[in-house]
Amino acid sequence: MNFGRPPRATFAQLRSFQAVAHLGGVTRAAEALHLTQPTISAQLRELRAGVGVDLLLPQGRGVRLTDAGQALLRTVDEMFAGWRAFEDEVDALHGLLRGSLRIAGVSTTEYFIAQWLKPFSAAHPGIEIDLAVDNRDAVVRRLEQDQDDLAVMMMPPAHLKLQSHVIMENPLVLVGPAGHPWSEGRPRKLAELARQNLLMRELGSGTRQATLEFFARHAMVPRVRMSLGSNEAVKHAVAAGLGLAILSRHALAARPEQEGLAILNVSGLPIHRQWLLVWRTDRRLPRVAAAFVASVAQLHAGAKPSGRSKRSG
Repeated sequence: MNFGRPPRATFAQLRSFQAVAHLGGVTRAAEALHLTQPTISAQLRELRAGVGVDLLLPQGRGVRLTDAGQALLRTVDEMFAGWRAFEDEVDALHGLLRGSLRIAGVSTTEYFIAQWLKPFSAAHPGIEIDLAVDNRDAVVRRLEQDQDDLAVMMMPPAHLKLQSHVIMENPLVLVGPAGHPWSEGRPRKLAELARQNLLMRELGSGTRQATLEFFARHAMVPRVRMSLGSNEAVKHAVAAGLGLAILSRHALAARPEQEGLAILNVSGLPIHRQWLLVWRTDRRLPRVAAAFVASVAQLHAGAKPSGRSKRSG
């Protein structure tokens, strides 16, 4: 039997190449792989020398793939996907005694996702959990690059083939500083909200996208005074009186006044959304991930949305 010559590349080189190709540069790849930039660069040079053709070329502040690089990336993606499938089959021989779960959540999930993971981790102590929390755009990129088995979000991308499972409601409420006059009495008209200064999450946030879509449906343009990079930053700015904001109810304490906030009463609000567990249908869902989906579904069967507890912040 002819086994052919061995590959002229190492797994480490191929992993670095894959990260650079998907993330668009050495800096991002180094951060994602927890390696130094010189290490990534050295591995890319060795890989290029091994295959004998250019794989990546400089483009602006990043890189672009050559034709050979695109062919190699397809090969590497398929190879690593096959390896993960092999690992899953090996893990299946041991039940759920060992294995890994790769999961990503959008920023707001930081308030509750640990509560989802805790019972699963306790029931399966041999399972290693790799959790990434970032804004929606970053989580979508991770799904595109097949970095995770599952993702938790409220607005899945339309361009990917995804299966989704509704876990719980995610009402987006309007908040203002504690004692705000709109927190009591009759509901204010939506047109009044368009005249208020609004604080929003950064570009790439699902909450921001949902808010802008809400205003667009009502043919209104919000007065965005400030964009901030986290829910906590938004809440502090609202409490300080810099403007109003639309946030997930799950990002607030059970009693918002404890954070210097109040939920405001405006017609047409809250915006009704849902938290979804999603995964790619063009990839094999690992047994561990499937078990986690079942675990979370059982945990939240019949559950109603509520604010987070003070302790979960």
